[in-house]
Amino acid sequence: MNKSNMKFTVILTVVAIALIAMITILISNQTPDESEIQREEVDLTGQPVLGQENAPVTVVEFGDFKCPSCKAWGETVYPQLVQDYILSGDVKFSYVNVLFHGKESVLGSMAAESVFKQDPTVYWDFHKSLFDAQPTENHDAAWITTEKVLEIVKGTPSINQEQLKQDIEQELTSEQVNIDKELFTKHNVSQTPTININGITMEDPFDYEAIKEVIDRELEVSKNE
Repeated sequence: MNKSNMKFTVILTVVAIALIAMITILISNQTPDESEIQREEVDLTGQPVLGQENAPVTVVEFGDFKCPSCKAWGETVYPQLVQDYILSGDVKFSYVNVLFHGKESVLGSMAAESVFKQDPTVYWDFHKSLFDAQPTENHDAAWITTEKVLEIVKGTPSINQEQLKQDIEQELTSEQVNIDKELFTKHNVSQTPTININGITMEDPFDYEAIKEVIDRELEVSKNE
């Protein structure tokens, strides 16, 4: 090989290396597109839903009535979500029972399912009232009892207290609770609350700015479809 050909080969090699380096940098800095976002949407068949059924964005909370963090989320993030997105019809919200705290978690879930079965329109009031009843201290103490549940629904004409008591004591809503168990197992829920937005699980359920960012992006995508 003469000097001219060798020089040309060296130049080509240098250019090729430079091009490969540039392509690598561009790929590494590229923001994942919509098709690359990891999604696993939650099947909400038979689940309580707050908001318009045709809302373009669905937010699901995997929660536990016995969980202090779920109570805190319901008092801080949830009201903002309702005000900013649910009332406008942009978001619908659903809740899936998680059973991380033993018998009380199961009892609370069975009670909620019984209320939902009897009158879906009062479910969310019961949901809030049961969380409100959670003590602010000594969280491990037993407080979700049949008596407490009956006390909460007292004065709600559409709820048959005897039926509610029977549903709890005879575990007549266990089928619905087991559906929730299958859901939180399927979605690898390891902490409560876990927040899922259109199939995307949030890293920090209390980071409302991150939640808003995902919702706004999903709303923009739905407008362009």
